[in-house]
Amino acid sequence: MPKRIEAIIGGHGGQGVVLAGQILGKAAAFEGKNVVQTQSYGAEARGSLAKSEVIISDSRIGFPAVRKCDVLVAMNQESLDNYLPLLKDYGTLIVDSSVEKIPEVKAKTYKVPAAETARKAFGESLFANMVILGALTKITQIVSVESMERSIKESVSEKTLEANLNAFRKGLQLV
Repeated sequence: MPKRIEAIIGGHGGQGVVLAGQILGKAAAFEGKNVVQTQSYGAEARGSLAKSEVIISDSRIGFPAVRKCDVLVAMNQESLDNYLPLLKDYGTLIVDSSVEKIPEVKAKTYKVPAAETARKAFGESLFANMVILGALTKITQIVSVESMERSIKESVSEKTLEANLNAFRKGLQLV
């Protein structure tokens, strides 16, 4: 049976959830997987609810939207509240430690201090998306560390590359 993983990365516009989804999808494509990545965000973009959906499969992908995700990443309380109903019962839930109210779920749950780690290491929470991608990579092993680093290198500017890679590596160490 072909393997298929559906993931949602949710947060506020400006937290880099769309970029995180693109990087995850590109990393899977580097490994020969079929990938669909879609995104949605409020009209205001920055500050409104944002989501990136990524479907990774060994076989063709017939429908480009996540119906029930295997992995849910919530960068804030609002995204957890909105997208939790889409998580499969025994899926994987990864939340930033700033999320205070996590309901009882059957999913394997991980609290990751992504924003806090980014603030301490880089002086701002801008790199929290890379920290959470590092944690996601370590927890799920959907893609390899090498593919993720290659994808980051091809997805961010040369000016911020080293900080993004360091943030990703910090995320690997948090779990």
